[in-house]
Formats: sequence, C-alpha cells, structure tokens
Amino acid sequence: MNSLFKDLRLFISFLLVYLNQKVVYLASLFEAFKNLSVDMLMFKRGILQKKIWHGSMVGLSAFGIITSGAFGGQTILSASFPGVSPEDPRFVNIYDQSSIDDPVLNSLYDTRTTISQKPRSEVIEYEVKSGDTLSTIAEHFGISNDTIKWENNLDSVTIKPGQKIRILPVTGVAHTVKSGDTLESVAKKYSAEAQAILDFPFNDVPDDFKLKTGQVLIVPGGVEPAAAPVIQKSQPSSTKSFYTGVASSTFQAPGGGSFSWPTKGIITQYFAWYHPALDIADRSGPPVNASDGGTVIVAGWPDNSGYGNRVVIDHGNGYTTLYAHFSNVYVSAGEKVSRGQTIGRMGTTGRSTGTHLHFEIRYKGIALNPSSILK
Repeated sequence: MNSLFKDLRLFISFLLVYLNQKVVYLASLFEAFKNLSVDMLMFKRGILQKKIWHGSMVGLSAFGIITSGAFGGQTILSASFPGVSPEDPRFVNIYDQSSIDDPVLNSLYDTRTTISQKPRSEVIEYEVKSGDTLSTIAEHFGISNDTIKWENNLDSVTIKPGQKIRILPVTGVAHTVKSGDTLESVAKKYSAEAQAILDFPFNDVPDDFKLKTGQVLIVPGGVEPAAAPVIQKSQPSSTKSFYTGVASSTFQAPGGGSFSWPTKGIITQYFAWYHPALDIADRSGPPVNASDGGTVIVAGWPDNSGYGNRVVIDHGNGYTTLYAHFSNVYVSAGEKVSRGQTIGRMGTTGRSTGTHLHFEIRYKGIALNPSSILK
C-alpha cells in the first residue's frame, strides 16, 4: 500500500512538471504570435492611415446626412441671430420643416435650382467642352462674363474646347496682396467696397484688417482698372440709389410683413449667399429707426460677433429684423418699439470698414433678400 501511494505521488509530481513545461512553451508561442500580429497591424495601419481616416470621415458624414431628418422629420434650416439661443421659444419655428413650403417664402423666391453646388471658397480650373461659350459657362457658375475674361486675360469672348480657364467663386476679381496694400486701397483699385472684401467668408482677413503679402483676396463686385468705370454690384440696377425717406416709404411683404426704410444713405452692398443683408452707408452716422413695430430681443453687443452693437426686433408675425454696427443703442432687450421709433445710431462697430447699417430681414428664421421686399 505504501509503495502504491509513493508511486502515485511520483506520477503526480512528474505530471505537474510536464504540464508546467507545456504551459510555458505554449505561452512563449502565443507571445511570439501576438508580437508578430502587433507588428503587422502597426505596419498596415501606417500604410492605410490616410485611407482609414478619410473613409471614417466620409462614413461619419454620410451617417449624419442620412439620420439628420430621421428624428421627428425636422431639418435645421437656419441658425438664430447671434446673441439668441436656438432654444428660445420665440425662435421655435426656425427649425420648422413646414416653412420650406410656406406660400410666403415661395412668393419671395424662385425655387427653381439652376446650379447644384455649394458655395466655393477657391478659384477652380475648368476645361472648356464642345459647345461651351463664355456666356453659358458664366451662367453655369453664376458669375459674369467679364469676371471670366478678367481672370483669364481674354481679349475676346471666343474660347476653344480643351482650353483651361480659371473660375472665381463670385462675380468680381481676384487680387494678390502686395506690400503696402490695405483693404481700402484694394477696394479703391477695383471700384469695390472694402466691406464686401471683409464680408466674403473665405478671405482670411484678421480682426486688425492687416493683409498678408502674397495672400489672394476675392473682391466681390470688383472690376479691372482698365475696364469701363461702371461699378458692378450684386444687383447692378439701382447700384447707387440714395434714400432720404425713413418712415415715409413703406413696403408690404406677403404674409403681413410691412417694412419701412430704417435709415437714409446709399446701398453699398446687396444681398448674397455670404451677405444676407443690405448695407446702407452714410458717413454722418444718422439715426436708425425700427422698420416695423415689435419686441426687442437683442440689444447691444452680447458676444464677440462681428455684428458689433446691434438690435434684433421680433415683429410677432414670423418676421424679425436685425440692425448691426451701431455706434449707440437706444433700446434694451424686452422693450416694445413702434414703427419709425429711433433704436440706435449708424456706426462702425464689429467687423466694419466704415460707417454703415447692416440690415437683415428674416421670416421664420430664414434670411430674405430685403430688395425683394423693399420695392
């Protein structure tokens, strides 16, 4: 019996030694395999890093687009005015999808789409195709014939298939900044407005307005110095109209929106996708009046927005108006104002190159072209 137990203990001892050796051996194999796998993955990740990164970004973007309207069928149409929270109950309709089919908006806009592309920030190169003309290319890209001629130094309107031409993002000219250039000197050279150059969102102009030598500026509405001295704006008709009537000229918009001119001056910049407003300038800094009665919801400079001192009025019928760059604000948030009441004085606070009023009209949060209403 003692011999049996002794043999059993000896067998178990040898078995434990054997199992320990096998475990160590298998562990070393696993460690070697793991190290090899890690090395391969790290190597592959380095090779495919850009593809994986770009693929991930495209996937996330596609997911966002697909699911953006999945919850409640709502799509964000427009951000609220700076200084007003999107959760403000007075702006709940800003995110109302039904406003797309609103008859008021349809009466103010031609809803047919001629160009299916987002606003461009850069100059692109286009290869002329058979059948193309300067006019058809200009119409397709939403710019003037002269803009293409100036940018490509064309002496005539004749172009040939295969020819490559440069296309600006907006009507105007492109200017490469030289030493000593300023916003004012560039604007003067091309018979344009310095404020338009500043407002173009893809011009990298710092808050101190100092230009960098070599940078390319898009000059909206600019014309070549050698061209005829006709100042082209976003809307060439009535380019330099002068307005003296403040409350006397009243205009009716569909849906009950009735507005009067808020101030006097000359229109220096019209409505555009990058500038949803009219700029009305007068160096004397005249008073600015409420275009219609309502409740003031923003007054002053509550943030670091380029609007500077401003007033936003809720007219209680889906319409709001914004008046920016005031030198002085004469009303406060929550105050009731009437049509023609003075709410501030024209100035040049914020991102402004000179004394003017930046005037916006919005319906259910969507920026409207004031020229379509104030006629």
